[in-house]
Amino acid sequence: MEPETSVPMQGSSSGFSLPGPTAAETEQPLPQNRTGDSEFFLLGLSDDPELQTLLFGLFLAMYLVTMLGNLLINLAIISDSHLHTPMYFFLSNLSLADISFSSTTVPKMLVNLQTYSKSITYAGCLTQVTFFSLFASLESLLLAVMAYDRLVAICQPLHYLVIMNPRLCGLCVLLSFFISLLVSQLHYLMVSQLTFCADVEIPHFFCDASQLLNLACSDTSINNILIYFFGVIIGVVPLSGILFSYTRIVSSILRVPSSGGKYKAFSTCGSHLSVVCLFYGTGLGVYLRSTVSSSLRKGAVASVMYTVVTPMLNPFVYSMRNRDIKSVLWRMTRRIA
Repeated sequence: MEPETSVPMQGSSSGFSLPGPTAAETEQPLPQNRTGDSEFFLLGLSDDPELQTLLFGLFLAMYLVTMLGNLLINLAIISDSHLHTPMYFFLSNLSLADISFSSTTVPKMLVNLQTYSKSITYAGCLTQVTFFSLFASLESLLLAVMAYDRLVAICQPLHYLVIMNPRLCGLCVLLSFFISLLVSQLHYLMVSQLTFCADVEIPHFFCDASQLLNLACSDTSINNILIYFFGVIIGVVPLSGILFSYTRIVSSILRVPSSGGKYKAFSTCGSHLSVVCLFYGTGLGVYLRSTVSSSLRKGAVASVMYTVVTPMLNPFVYSMRNRDIKSVLWRMTRRIA
């Protein structure tokens, strides 16, 4: 037999070498994109179990009041033919937007508080972002449309029913809805393109698009620009229209000679102006709080004002400051009793 010969390994002077790491072993592990199967966690308002029980009872009561109050407003408008006017038509749609806006975030928060769970699926998070954007935008645009309605009613009272005809009113609501739908779909597409490399902890009680951008592991520079652009469309533009309308309204009221006429004109705008201050005031307060304060959890607490409290207060504002609504609700109560 011929003697066995050893083939020297490359890079070994003695002919022998230890097995080195393979190419796969020498590669550094890259961050894994876990977007599709990521589990999202809503940190909520508190980690204290006792406080969570108290918060569950509080938010459940507020949610039920929101539902009942807005449904009563709609029932009163439908049941009385005297309220079949443009102003109450817009108010009815605003009440439906309040119900939907509150239902986007509060039920999931209540489930998490009751079960002491913080998880939400990726699909559920995208759904919250989409519908939150839809109904927040719709409410903002409807408030602008209602300001224009008050402008026509005070500045051109003789032509009010001609200008604010049913066709124009329906078109305004449909246009507001389709603009809101477009903005919400753009929000959905923007967030769905984000990648997350680990399970995501959101310091909020609902999925907020701006916070998801901060938690993504992909480039979000364009997304941040789009967020500001959407904010201008659904926030700055409607608010500018409202301010313009009320500037014209105030200048028109000041030309009314009698103090009684001035009071009557101002009273027709009081409820709408109060709701505008609630919605934009709390929204602006949350934005400024998040800009100044570094505590994201405090920003979540401030968000309760415009996501939970404002939809609950709107029916009270309109029913307490509006004589027609109060009389209809009183008649409904007497019939039930």
